[in-house]
Amino acid sequence: MAHAEIYEVVKRIPCGSVMSYGDVARLSGTHPRVVGWALHHNPDPKTIPCHRVVFRDGSLSPAFVFGGANAQKELLEREGVVFNGDKVRIL
Repeated sequence: MAHAEIYEVVKRIPCGSVMSYGDVARLSGTHPRVVGWALHHNPDPKTIPCHRVVFRDGSLSPAFVFGGANAQKELLEREGVVFNGDKVRIL
């Protein structure tokens, strides 16, 4: 499967919002692990906001490739995403 579909779904996540790996997988017709792999190899993080993709329970990936979970949390907080401890609310 081409990762282009995954990247297109992620590009549509609005600033200040998050989506789970499973949601991205359903919308792109693949498996959540494939989404994780594709985002780990994101060719353009400025255009493909992979930091907006989180686990289904709202937790962040400890393997966030662009600086770890703390960097992902910081990026989301800058966008106005509210945390309850270390988790975000999935809408």
